[in-house]
Amino acid sequence: MTGAPPVSPPVPLARNRDYRLLWAGQALSEFGFHASMIAFPLLVLALTGSGAASGLVMGTIAAAQMVAGLPAGVLVDRYDRKAIMLGCEAAQALSAISLVVAVWTGTATVPHMVVVAAVFGASAALFEPAESASLPALVAEAHLPTAVAMNTARSSMGQLSGTASGGFLFAAGRSMPFLADAVTHTLSFFALLFVRLPKRERPAARGGHLGREVLAGLRWVWQEGGIRATVVCAVVLNLFFSAFYIVVIVLAGTRGVPSGEVGVMAAMLGAGGLFGALAAPVLHRRLGPYRAIVAVFWALAALTPVAALVHSGYLTGVLFALMALFPPTANTAIMTEQLLHTPDELRGRLTSALVLACGAAGAAGPALGGLLAQVLPGDRAILVCSAGITAAAVFATASPALRRLSPNRPPGKRAAGA
Repeated sequence: MTGAPPVSPPVPLARNRDYRLLWAGQALSEFGFHASMIAFPLLVLALTGSGAASGLVMGTIAAAQMVAGLPAGVLVDRYDRKAIMLGCEAAQALSAISLVVAVWTGTATVPHMVVVAAVFGASAALFEPAESASLPALVAEAHLPTAVAMNTARSSMGQLSGTASGGFLFAAGRSMPFLADAVTHTLSFFALLFVRLPKRERPAARGGHLGREVLAGLRWVWQEGGIRATVVCAVVLNLFFSAFYIVVIVLAGTRGVPSGEVGVMAAMLGAGGLFGALAAPVLHRRLGPYRAIVAVFWALAALTPVAALVHSGYLTGVLFALMALFPPTANTAIMTEQLLHTPDELRGRLTSALVLACGAAGAAGPALGGLLAQVLPGDRAILVCSAGITAAAVFATASPALRRLSPNRPPGKRAAGA
């Protein structure tokens, strides 16, 4: 009697052609994006001398991401995800080229830059949920945590290299950062053309009302205990960690830490995040999702108060690097669990809701940190941030929904009428 044919082992990420193409293309485009982000305010100031105009252009990017966020998730769930990603890359390349031409010809205006910024923000809002929702179709379930962590590392590398290079490119020529952005998005577009993303069965019509589908996705996220708990953890982590960062920077200024040391502190935070993303797959695999999330929160809760005792900018940078090692592991655990336990037709809305919530927390965090630094002595403001992270650690430790998280848990049920 012949047995069942042996199951082929999953293709490792290092030999997964489609994932490597997507990853490499996005590494290029993220470099270009961050190079142009650092150059945007410099260009506006050089052309207008207006800080308000610079703030308007930069604020447009964030506003476009927020406005497009939730509808983007519905579009990603409704339509071909590869086509959406290609459209985003093409739109960003063309808008960057239009700005390059305008700068070369001396016709660049603030309204033009606002339009380009809106395209950048809306494209980012669409691309991220499309890529995240496509990951389970590109990589085996066993490799999904590593893929999520490698995407985080890619973002850190793009931010570090793009931000560092953008100023030098602008010094070489006002149009150079945007030319680099156009070239990298074009290269990413062609890399994405060759990614073989399995065709999805188009979801059945749900009345065609965008608002109802957005609410259905949010309702599903809220009703799923495990998903809801991971969203709460991600939001709290973003809120208090970003508040803590601002408090420490302000405290360093009041203590007379030289600006060069403050720059080293910021650089070490980025470097720690990069190494943390590279270590995240190993830590996630050894700890499992529940223990990974809980361990990260308690580690941050223990390390945060140390900043009140450290007066050297370099030592604070070391502390920043150590603290930044941990959040990528929690993010990997959270994102992996959410993708595995969310039906495919809801993954776009899940990701867009998470991005929107974390983005709002990331924007509110610096405001909270600035307020704390203004009304409290620096060491007490740090302790308030530590108390917030400790409260989140207690919540995560006690949460029955998080304790039930397991890599072997069956996929979450499909929401009726979602």
